[in-house]
Amino acid sequence: MRVLVTGGAGYIGSHTLLQILQERHEALVFDNFSNSSPEALRRVRRLTNVDFQVTNGDVRDEDALLRAMRSFRPEAIVHFAGLKSVGESNSQPLEYYSQNVVGTIKLLRAMEQTGCGTIVFSSSATVYGEARYLPYDESHPSQPTNPYGRTKHFIEKVISDWVASRPEFTAVVLRYFNPVGAHPSGLIGEHPSGTPNNLVPYITQVAAGRLARLRIYGNDYPTRDGTGERDYIHVEDLARAHVAALDYASRFSGCEAINVGTGRGATVLEMIREIEAASGRKVPYEIVARREGDIATSIADVRKAERLLGWKAQYGIAEMCRSAWHWQSRNPNGYDSSHGPENHGALLEEVS
Repeated sequence: MRVLVTGGAGYIGSHTLLQILQERHEALVFDNFSNSSPEALRRVRRLTNVDFQVTNGDVRDEDALLRAMRSFRPEAIVHFAGLKSVGESNSQPLEYYSQNVVGTIKLLRAMEQTGCGTIVFSSSATVYGEARYLPYDESHPSQPTNPYGRTKHFIEKVISDWVASRPEFTAVVLRYFNPVGAHPSGLIGEHPSGTPNNLVPYITQVAAGRLARLRIYGNDYPTRDGTGERDYIHVEDLARAHVAALDYASRFSGCEAINVGTGRGATVLEMIREIEAASGRKVPYEIVARREGDIATSIADVRKAERLLGWKAQYGIAEMCRSAWHWQSRNPNGYDSSHGPENHGALLEEVS
């Protein structure tokens, strides 16, 4: 299968690209590298020993999309490209609507014009908002509490209407819970641009001494220890879910929204303890006021993924945190090529 991966150099995109190549699919990465590094793609090539095409472009540039798609002739799209910070979306809502919603509409138009009718979309559990019941199943009402979540909600509606317009179209909407961790080689992982927006890379950078302390936004939530509770999923499990979704989409038509999580939750303080165990270092933290748009608990009902995709998460919190620390300790500056991991060349040879 020929698969175009938007945002394929990003954190989840690069891990999924690796899985796609290992399944012997052809791939084209379409990425503007605004929040990712070409180095991730170089390392994917070394890990797989498989080449693939790369186009530097923004999904809002319909002409660039059409040129790439007419040349590559994709049979399916895996769509990651977009902005993803809850906090940032509160201060930059127009940029989020432009990049996420407008970008997806441009992509769907390009798909129509080039005869590609299959898409796997990177959505989010943030579409659910405050829990009316837990765990969240796919029928839970969607009432997102922040602009980021609203962009994902609107995109889901757009894709659903697009699929309904033609019987040959197919979409699988994967609602991620909280991806963490890294590839076991330590060669690809989460590379935040600037200060991390996500919890685990922030904790690992504190453990590594790059950041002074973690701010915990609220300790008065109705959870085991008062800190927010989330369903964390290993990025390797999430990558496998995309490959399973591609297989499912090749056999069925219509639009399906599917949760991707573990069905188990961990609090912020529990994640700190796991990183401390993995690193052997203490993680200083301070409690500050709650952050706008955050919710107390988010846990997935994952039965639909098991039923439709034949997929189930394999890794637990300890494995996630060990792999996250392995990535951080090997790559203290992420993909910065001038400050790579120790014995970088040897590591590449070892896993190639």
